[in-house]
Amino acid sequence: MALEEYPHEVLAAQPIGAWSGEVYRRVVGALREQLAVEGLTQPHWWTLNHAAGAPGVWNRATLAERLARYEDLGLDFGEVFDDLAARGWLLEDRATGAMSLTEEGEAARLRARERNLRVHRRAHEGVDEAEFVTAVNVLRRITANLGGEGNLPA
Repeated sequence: MALEEYPHEVLAAQPIGAWSGEVYRRVVGALREQLAVEGLTQPHWWTLNHAAGAPGVWNRATLAERLARYEDLGLDFGEVFDDLAARGWLLEDRATGAMSLTEEGEAARLRARERNLRVHRRAHEGVDEAEFVTAVNVLRRITANLGGEGNLPA
C-alpha cells in the first residue's frame, strides 16, 4: 500500500498515542490471529518461549509474575499452564515445579514461531532496519519519560 507524503510539520504534530495504539492493535491482532490457528493465546506463546529458553528455571509463580505486565486479556496463567500440560507440551517437575517443554511442545512452539515471523516480516515491509531501531528507541524514550520501563526486558 502506497503511503501519502506529508510535510514534516504535519507529521511532527501527530498524536503519538493514537498512532502507537493503532500499531499495537494491528500487530497484536495479527499475532493473536496466527496463534489462534494453533489454539494458542499470547500467554501460551510466552510460556512456551520461556520454558524453551530456560528449561527448568521457571515455575508457575515466577513465570506468572514475569508475564503479568504483558497480559491484557484477563487470562489466568494457571489455566494457561494447565492447558499446555494437558496437551502434553509442558512438563513440571513434581518437586520444584520447574517447567520444560516436551518434544511436542517444542514442535508447537516452532510452528507458532513461524506464524509470528510471518506477521513480523509483513509488519516490517518497506521499513529499513535503521528506521525500525529509531522507532523503537523513540517509543522507549516516551515510555521512560512517562514513568514506564524503557529498557528491554531482561
